[in-house]
Amino acid sequence: MYKWLEAVRNNPKKKPMPVLSYPAIQMTGVNVRELSFSAEAQARGMKLVADRTDALASVSLMDLSVEAECFGSQVRMTEDEVPTVVGAIVTTPEEAEALQVPAVGSGRTGIYLDAIAEAKKLITDRPVFAGVIGPFSLAGRLVDVTEAMILCFEDPDMLRTVLEKCTQFLVDYIKKYKEVGADGVVIAEPLAGMLSPDLAAEFSHPYVKRIVDACQDENFIIVYHNCGNGTIRMLDGIVGTGCKAYHFGNAIDMRDLMPHMPSDCIAMGNVDPAGEFLNGTEQSVYDVTSALLRDCGKYHNFVLSSGCDIPPRTPWKNIDAFFHGAKEYYRD
Repeated sequence: MYKWLEAVRNNPKKKPMPVLSYPAIQMTGVNVRELSFSAEAQARGMKLVADRTDALASVSLMDLSVEAECFGSQVRMTEDEVPTVVGAIVTTPEEAEALQVPAVGSGRTGIYLDAIAEAKKLITDRPVFAGVIGPFSLAGRLVDVTEAMILCFEDPDMLRTVLEKCTQFLVDYIKKYKEVGADGVVIAEPLAGMLSPDLAAEFSHPYVKRIVDACQDENFIIVYHNCGNGTIRMLDGIVGTGCKAYHFGNAIDMRDLMPHMPSDCIAMGNVDPAGEFLNGTEQSVYDVTSALLRDCGKYHNFVLSSGCDIPPRTPWKNIDAFFHGAKEYYRD
């Protein structure tokens, strides 16, 4: 995978790598709820997306409820929306100490592991990435997102206790993805985007780095995702995690970020998944994609992507327009 990244950087014609999985429901005939409980449907959906698009890699569902549910959180599911965590399961230091680290494979994690194993059999022309949540974002789902921010100041020890257990679980979970054949994971740490650079350096980056140190090697890479608007200010800390590639949300302008990105690190982003992919038109998606490439395509370490997970009911004509814009830019 290190050689793959080097080849991507050195190739003047780069394929896009959007976070594209849920729109597969429109081709599989299953809804989001059904997809969440079927390894076969997930793998088949990933294969259909790979067959339809010339994406750089295949990325699995970015379902940030799976890990919290495994710890015992309640999850709200509907037919057309990505699952979300409801409520908190850790509210006191005593509950933090008593929190049990679940076994990998329990809850729906076994389904998602099986999906990647099957997808690797079906998709042989590009890397296959699993999706996992980041440590601070997982802790925030266990203690409540707002409470996590408060705990940074009022009870950092309680928050660290939860973070330790989240990190332990994520290391075990990611190692299992590695074992079943994944080429890497996209680790989504969106809640860290709400922190100041100093707080992110205390409550997010060190835990991500521990995961990277434990799991990443030349055959398995970790792509870091943060969709906050402060990522440029915390870029040194983000890059210090040691991930091999970084994915940024549309809250920032990639034109402002790229001059600060180390040349040996790939930066991916960041066409708006809701404003453009879901609610835009074929022409607007094409125009935004083309404009982003005109400004950032000159950087050898820039890879075009969506700003975050593309919503399930996104019109495929808009997704096609995104890929068409990339193809036109790199035509010559």
